[in-house]
Amino acid sequence: MTAPVFEEFDPASDCGCPGCVHWRRVSPRLPPGRLGGHPAACGVAVVAAVSAALGVATPAAALTAGHSPHREAVPADGEPATPQGAKAPLHGPAGKPLDPGAAPIPATTRTEIINRAKVWVAAKVPYSMSAYWSDGYRQDCSGYVSMAWGLPGNEWTGSLGSFGVKITKEALQPGDILLYHNPDNPESGSHVVIFGGWTDYTHTYYTVYEQTPPHTRSQTTPYPYWSNAGKYVPYRYKGVTAATAGAAATDAKAQVPFPGAAYFGPGADNKYVTLLARMLTARGAGSFYIRGAGPVWSEADRRATQAFQLAQGWSGADADGLPGPRTWELLATGRGKDVAPGTAAPGRPASHGVPGYPGRNLFRPGETNDYVTQLGVQLARKGFGRFYPLGPGPHWGEADRRAVEAFQRTQGWRGGAADGYPGPETWRRLFA
Repeated sequence: MTAPVFEEFDPASDCGCPGCVHWRRVSPRLPPGRLGGHPAACGVAVVAAVSAALGVATPAAALTAGHSPHREAVPADGEPATPQGAKAPLHGPAGKPLDPGAAPIPATTRTEIINRAKVWVAAKVPYSMSAYWSDGYRQDCSGYVSMAWGLPGNEWTGSLGSFGVKITKEALQPGDILLYHNPDNPESGSHVVIFGGWTDYTHTYYTVYEQTPPHTRSQTTPYPYWSNAGKYVPYRYKGVTAATAGAAATDAKAQVPFPGAAYFGPGADNKYVTLLARMLTARGAGSFYIRGAGPVWSEADRRATQAFQLAQGWSGADADGLPGPRTWELLATGRGKDVAPGTAAPGRPASHGVPGYPGRNLFRPGETNDYVTQLGVQLARKGFGRFYPLGPGPHWGEADRRAVEAFQRTQGWRGGAADGYPGPETWRRLFA
């Protein structure tokens, strides 16, 4: 397949992008040529002015010379806004050509893939379809996957599939990718992300690693993606070594030896409690953690551990909810049986007769849990994604409250009925 050639935007007064539409709406009487066409061609001053009018803080990285002027991707708005460059060697056209003796598909492990992906997240590598990071990989979505997979050069969405094999959703493991290639117009919609693992036992949300404006990020994302949900295809890298291809890869930290029984139980407060919770969540016990994983031992840790032990067929003292060497080994290596979907978590808040509703106390300032993410994702799907400039997340904030309030007002509610906090009826209507 021929690699695409991208061109700069042609300034036009009838441009339909959100920025131009908004600018024409707020400035209908400006003389022709005042803005010089498309806002992206008018320089930093106009971009900043549009951002101020929209109430969005323009990331400095998005205005850096040599970077794509595209707007930041907004979840559920239907446009990933991730244009990409063509195939290229490391460091771009000026770089060295590929070594003919180099392996076309280098071997790697899942841990190495995720660790490389995390390096760009930590560095917040700015998005660009033309710039190359210090490691030689292009700073767009396909360059990011090329880097994480350790490929010998920069690929694009039209060629990445040749380095992998198609798999099913059920077979997805950390280090695999979700690829959407639009051959008719690769710049409009094509995107590729790295799968980091499921965040809920229903396999509805997962941790994504992706390169998207303004910079590399990792967050909870609905499967398979915010938009074009029917077009993303799961792939597994052909170079994943046999030793890890069938393992349930968790975070590299999960491979640490069992620290000892003294690190768990009432009064324990350490990093191993957090690690235990993350491993249990990855094995289907996430429903027990309303407030998420933390370093302080809680009843949620005991119940989740016990649920995993019971799933192995253990009973009595072997299923007391306290992790021993055998429990830890099964969790760390990915062996054993997962907690069955739908396993009840005792002590959960009452639903008030509304299926799935966890209770108002989980949606308050300072709360952090998966229900906040679930609520935000559904609000974005219903058309309220504009309140989430960086996408919904597990931390309750003003963006969540404003989005809920906007939804409540569309129901005709006013006053205390539209306070921005989801009650049973708000939840029922939102998820109906």
